[in-house]
Amino acid sequence: MSWFDLGVNLLSSQFDSDREQVLARAHQAGISKLLLIASDLTETAHNQHWCSQHTACVSTAGVHPHQAEHIADDWLEQLRQLVAHPSVVAIGECGLDFNRNFSSQSAQVTVFSAQLALAQELQLPVYLHERDAFTTQIALLKEHHVRHGIAHCFTGNSDQLKAYLDLGLYIGITGWLCDERRNQELVAALQYLPLDRICLETDAPYLLPRTLQPKPKSRRNEPAFLLAIAQQLAKLKNITLEQLQQHCWHNSLTLLQQAGGAE
Repeated sequence: MSWFDLGVNLLSSQFDSDREQVLARAHQAGISKLLLIASDLTETAHNQHWCSQHTACVSTAGVHPHQAEHIADDWLEQLRQLVAHPSVVAIGECGLDFNRNFSSQSAQVTVFSAQLALAQELQLPVYLHERDAFTTQIALLKEHHVRHGIAHCFTGNSDQLKAYLDLGLYIGITGWLCDERRNQELVAALQYLPLDRICLETDAPYLLPRTLQPKPKSRRNEPAFLLAIAQQLAKLKNITLEQLQQHCWHNSLTLLQQAGGAE
């Protein structure tokens, strides 16, 4: 079975010592495509260089809300140029994070809105981050008529899930689902999540699935562990792993091919 990890922070410093080996282990585990997450314009460029050398990888391009106050005056023009790279299949990781507020809320809204407008102009999907800012975020998505994208690392409740689905968005499920300490709202929301809207992502090196046995000594997540998330989700949705794989693979390709992305 071929799997698509729709969210990997492969250029994280946690992978500096063995990045090629991480990719090799992913391929051995059946992870044949990976979407690399960009959090700023520098990481976007680094992702693109990696993708140019590794055909299994594609990338987002964008500015994370944490970085909203740390951009150049011409950042949007720079982003527009980066988006032209053939590896880019989505705008992001973009959104709002009112939990940590590493950038002011007003700066976050300004930078997010600009990226939503660019995504709409270029007909690219948006790769969405949200934390403690759902009401503002959903209002901006509606204001910009967003109908194409994914709620990355969704951890919300049933009402939030339904709101994203009403916009036509896909839902990214991570190892959060495997954490019995904090997954209750997400598990309850799964009953409303149709199979044709599910995508799987590790968000590696973060969110190591707690159900994974044995756990790596490093406590670091990596794409090869996507199957632990898949197994938990298949169990909770009462479907076979094969059925889940078929849906997730098709959903990932549909989301990105609409942007001329993953082959």
